Amino acid sequence: MCKSIDYIFRLPRVYKRLIQVLVDSTSLTLSFLLAMLIKFEHWDKVLDRETWLAFFITLPVSIYYFVRLGFYRAVIRYINQRALKTIVQGLVATTLTLIAVSFAMGTPSPITISVVFFLLAFVSIGGIRYLLRSAYRRASIKNRTRVVIYGAGAAGAHLVNSLKHSDQHVPVAFVDDWRGMHGTNVEGLEVYSPAQVGQLINDYGVEQILLAIPSATRARRRAILNALEPLMIPVQTVPGTADIVAGRARINDIRNVTVEDLLGRDPVPPQPLLMQANILGKVVMVTGAGGSIGSELSRQILLQQPRQLLLLDVCEYALYRVEQEIKALAERHHLDISIKALLVSVQHRPRLTLFMRSFGVQTLYHAAAYKHVPMVEHNMAEGIRNNVFGTLKTAQAAIDCGVETFVLISTDKAVRPTNVMGTTKRLAELICQALSSEQVKTRFCMVRFGNVLGSSGSVVPLFRRQIRDGGPITVTHPNITRYFMTIPEAAQLVIQAGAMGSGGNVFVLDMGEPIKIADLAKQMVRLSGLELITEDSADGDIAIHYSGLRPGEKLYEELLVGTNTTSTAHPRIMTAWETSWEWPRLEDYLRRLHNAVAKVQHEAIRELLLEAPIAYHPNHPISDLLWLQQYGDAKAHQPTEAPVVDRERHQVSQRAATPSPIAPKVVSAQLNLSTAALAKDSHF
Repeated sequence: MCKSIDYIFRLPRVYKRLIQVLVDSTSLTLSFLLAMLIKFEHWDKVLDRETWLAFFITLPVSIYYFVRLGFYRAVIRYINQRALKTIVQGLVATTLTLIAVSFAMGTPSPITISVVFFLLAFVSIGGIRYLLRSAYRRASIKNRTRVVIYGAGAAGAHLVNSLKHSDQHVPVAFVDDWRGMHGTNVEGLEVYSPAQVGQLINDYGVEQILLAIPSATRARRRAILNALEPLMIPVQTVPGTADIVAGRARINDIRNVTVEDLLGRDPVPPQPLLMQANILGKVVMVTGAGGSIGSELSRQILLQQPRQLLLLDVCEYALYRVEQEIKALAERHHLDISIKALLVSVQHRPRLTLFMRSFGVQTLYHAAAYKHVPMVEHNMAEGIRNNVFGTLKTAQAAIDCGVETFVLISTDKAVRPTNVMGTTKRLAELICQALSSEQVKTRFCMVRFGNVLGSSGSVVPLFRRQIRDGGPITVTHPNITRYFMTIPEAAQLVIQAGAMGSGGNVFVLDMGEPIKIADLAKQMVRLSGLELITEDSADGDIAIHYSGLRPGEKLYEELLVGTNTTSTAHPRIMTAWETSWEWPRLEDYLRRLHNAVAKVQHEAIRELLLEAPIAYHPNHPISDLLWLQQYGDAKAHQPTEAPVVDRERHQVSQRAATPSPIAPKVVSAQLNLSTAALAKDSHF
């Protein structure tokens, strides 16, 4: 039976239409015969020649009506109420035609025959199609995934209607939190309590749960996901309200649960005045525009309508990609904004100066940096050259060209760093603090935050790929913990923080609660419908492999050196009091560091990093690949802590360092550096 129905539905369209015409003709004939039998008791009346002649004259006219109404263009498997309306229109026209032909031939039939014929024809023509549709759906349901829809609201109802025409899913029930909905029916499906999900899985063979709660907060979605996690059943979701309203997605677009849902952090709406302060109508430059943070900054900046947006990066492909994306975004929002892609390294100060002066840059967001901890640890000289001296040269070029605002994108790894990458970012902060104290042309501020979700090198896409490949999932340590924030929220907070303060401010973003990476991995596995391989469950699907901490990696990240923080106008932005050096002292230090980097003297570089007031405390030997290649195992087992003389020098430097208050500083004319002095390369 199933094979026959499937064969019919797979016939060429012209054959299926011909079959429909033959079936409808037969249905109309049988309906008229049954109407006659109901009305007359004697066969001579039922088989009256003149009456049947009038009917057979009407029959082709009836088929013509259906053709003209487009009835045979409808696909039976998707037949709906509109098709029923067409059937009614066609049968009304057919009945009226039959009555008219009968009167014209002088053999009018009783009106009751026409009424009964109309009703019988409607039931037969419409009923056959609905029976075929039901048979097709029953035949195809075996190959479709049985799903429960969580959320019996408008989104859930819309999703059910979409899935009814799907070849992949078949909805079997609703689940909703509201008690008033329990026991009711929505779109033909019963609504159950969330406590009954386990029972539904067993009773209906449910293989998947679809979340249809687009307006729910992330905190609420997280609570729901936590409740569903022990069931070990795949969970997918429809897009959020913001994506639907913005046109980025449709309500029936089903996708995997995002890590934003898992973390459950609801963003604070941005403050328009802060978002526009340094951007609206201005020339804005973004360094590292091709990276994860730089590209999102560029998107957010564009929506604040700058006069011109300059995208700067050293990677050609990344720059090309972000340029095309930003231009498409501008076109989509009908924004007439000049967008320029500039291919240049932040280490090339003369070229940076030329660009900034030529385009008249007013606001600069410095996101260019090497951020991958192990990569910088294995290439420490180049990491310092790019992150420290690249920041220095970009900042000096900004001062030389009269840039109004310079915003440095920093990281939580700059706090008491155990790795070279974090150390370089703290040195970059020191540079901005010192230069802010020495001039009044350019306002410097630094924004420090933790990991962003979905960035290059993020664990989330890595975990998804490993789950898709069947595992194992690699986690460095069972207790490793990190702060997380979405890229859009981080970019918005960076822009708003950059509009605050008077110069030299270190802003710290509220990252929420830290997340244990191993717990995140376990949750992603369970919500994929898979089981972890553990000591108690060796028959699971995916194992977690702990690979050990990498060189320079911490178990826990921090956002503050101390507890001296001050709130701001934004609830998720704070300012911090941090240690700093005055420019003359920092300049001398940077000169010595530059010489060590230029000569690739790894031991000297480490001693200099220990000397700076940044609380650098490496927990591993030097792991630079060039250094290891040159010295092999001879120094591979050097102490992980600095020698006593280095620690003493570090402590002295810490005591000699002066705190840099967050409050505005009044800088005397005697201490101000001239633009010409800052324009010098100072041998770097």
